[in-house]
Amino acid sequence: MSSTTGTRGESVTPANPAYGTVVDTTDVTALLERGRALSAPVLRAAVDRLAPPMDTVAAYHFGWIDAQGRPADGDGGKAVRPALALLSAEAAGAPAEAGIPGAVAVELVHNFSLLHDDLMDGDEQRRHRDTVWKVHGPAQAILVGDALFALANEILLELGTVEAGRAARRLTTATRKLIDGQAQDISYEHRERVTVEECLEMEGNKTGALLACAVSIGAVLGGADDRTADVLEAYGYHLGLAFQAVDDLLGIWGDPESTGKQTWSDLRQRKKSLPVVAALAAGGPASARLGELLAADAKSSDFDSFSEEEFAARAALIEEAGGREWTAQEARRQHTVAIEALNGVDMPEPVRAQLTALADFVVVRKR
Repeated sequence: MSSTTGTRGESVTPANPAYGTVVDTTDVTALLERGRALSAPVLRAAVDRLAPPMDTVAAYHFGWIDAQGRPADGDGGKAVRPALALLSAEAAGAPAEAGIPGAVAVELVHNFSLLHDDLMDGDEQRRHRDTVWKVHGPAQAILVGDALFALANEILLELGTVEAGRAARRLTTATRKLIDGQAQDISYEHRERVTVEECLEMEGNKTGALLACAVSIGAVLGGADDRTADVLEAYGYHLGLAFQAVDDLLGIWGDPESTGKQTWSDLRQRKKSLPVVAALAAGGPASARLGELLAADAKSSDFDSFSEEEFAARAALIEEAGGREWTAQEARRQHTVAIEALNGVDMPEPVRAQLTALADFVVVRKR
């Protein structure tokens, strides 16, 4: 992400034209790095428990080694979820370290879903390199994903505390919703029409549920009551919807050098993402033409050989029908709802400011 220097010498992200916002990224970068630094040793130790070759396959997925098994310094993701788990512990008045098992557990579940999603979606690239199923085969992608899910629960339950049991229940509920969302996502690919409400429900399950868990699990481990955890979950849920709305924009218009995915990646997979669904629901000539093309695409035997120009034409129709702008507005709306939810928790003001900064980062990110 490119940056310029602010008046105090801090790093400032330039305004993103899709969102019209300028965000100071200094504190956010520190929060993400703290989440990664505190959770990484425990995460690596958890992966080391896996039997060969699953330990090696998982290490490749996390970017710790390359396809030949040599040490690598790969992009392991943004670490938003670990950062949220640590902040949620502090929101409950506990030290950040209390949230580390929750941060690791949520990160394991998140990566379980990525391994399976890449295989189901046929994605060949993640984080600027070949996906696990492409390098190690579909069977290993499935097995390692299953193993990461089991490890997530093991990390929590071996704490042996009442709070750990409460945290595990929240994690398993969030995982079930995540799987529900993936099932909905796949089923929508084969339907001509999906309503905006259905799409938001799917994305709330697929993305919102786990982010909601991330921002409550540290608080639970830190001794927070269910009311506090529920309010933090509401923040995380709406933040997840904002996050996914931005992801949907990037899935069509994102720069491959930043996203690590192909151009028009969501269109190639026939995904009924928010920009597509909103454009189809808008009415008007562009919406009607888009509906005709997508209906024909669903029956086409030549879809896999479509040219860049054909995908670009569909993206242009989505934008002309208003799907791009509607999705950007929805990202901003969900961001606002998430921030307002924080008013329901009495927490240290620095923690509130950091949660707000992370929400801002999610909405203006470029990958």
